[in-house]
Amino acid sequence: MILDILFIGFAFFVLIQIIYYVLIFGKFSFSKPQNITTKNVPISVIVCAKNEEENITKFFPLLVSQNYSNYEIVLIDDASSDNTRDLFEEYAKQYPNVKVVKVDNNEAFWGNKKYALTLGIKAAKNDYLLFTDADCYPTSQNWITNMSSQFTLKRTIVLGYGSYEKIKNSFLNKIIRYETLLTATQYFAWAKIGKPYMGVGRNLAYHKDEFFKVRGFIDHMKVRSGDDDLFINQASSKTNTTICFTPDSFTCSKPKTTYASWFLQKRRHIATAKYYKSFDRFQLGLFYISQLSFLVLAFLLLAFQHQWIIVTTLITLRYLFTWLSMGYAAAKLNEKDVMYWYPFIEIFIIFTQLNLFFTNLFSKPAHWK
Repeated sequence: MILDILFIGFAFFVLIQIIYYVLIFGKFSFSKPQNITTKNVPISVIVCAKNEEENITKFFPLLVSQNYSNYEIVLIDDASSDNTRDLFEEYAKQYPNVKVVKVDNNEAFWGNKKYALTLGIKAAKNDYLLFTDADCYPTSQNWITNMSSQFTLKRTIVLGYGSYEKIKNSFLNKIIRYETLLTATQYFAWAKIGKPYMGVGRNLAYHKDEFFKVRGFIDHMKVRSGDDDLFINQASSKTNTTICFTPDSFTCSKPKTTYASWFLQKRRHIATAKYYKSFDRFQLGLFYISQLSFLVLAFLLLAFQHQWIIVTTLITLRYLFTWLSMGYAAAKLNEKDVMYWYPFIEIFIIFTQLNLFFTNLFSKPAHWK
């Protein structure tokens, strides 16, 4: 009797998984390649940095050499203790389209990246804003062209893809990149459905009006993280949000190289999800519960050889549909190599998320440096 109930539950969660991967994520995975039409709208590229001297030295040339005729670069120094501010001031002397915003420690907003970003947004001379992080770089000189091409009179928020560098012979690197791929597939797909819920600050664009409509970050200023996903969760809608996934629109970051540092990074990301809208929390929770339940119930049913032929068939169907869906998404986002390890990576991530959940219950993660 108990095994029959578990079997019914297993079949239900397989169905939920197929609905997610095929009907929901498939909106992005199986979509047509994206075309661009150059708009050449005035853009302000905003980069917020705190003690990023090394990364800025390396990546700034890729920002200033973009094939775009009408843009400025707003460099925000968030009270750095290294030579970041000196570098910014030197760049401003060399390049007429570079503006420096100097942020000193403020007792009310000490160490709050949202405060620094707010000052940078207000200082930007253009209405269209394009964001990336100081440890990121565009993978193409046409990054601004591609991201800005998706703006229309109605579509004033553009969600982009922020990838991570590939490290040869590193299984952790494949885990990080697959998790990033899955996250992007989710927020791209829900945006296409008309239910956008997050974006990543490594590659995000919006009109300045969208920032002021929701009073900027004021409603979640006390939450140290979430200058990207919490803002998008609040400001985005079916009518004002679109996506950009052309290969020239990507940015890239250096990934974590130890499990401990990646785990801490994910703790910060997951800690913001509890502030999402109720529907977004529900759909993300249901997706994870269905993943975990699928694995646990499949193991139990096979261990007791209960309806093992049907169970094996359902497992095969589930992996077939998910592999196809994520495989097409990986091809779009230039992450095809992670799919060779897909089943093992997925299992690892599912149980890591369980660990993250319980760890965050008992302690708070650290945030902006």
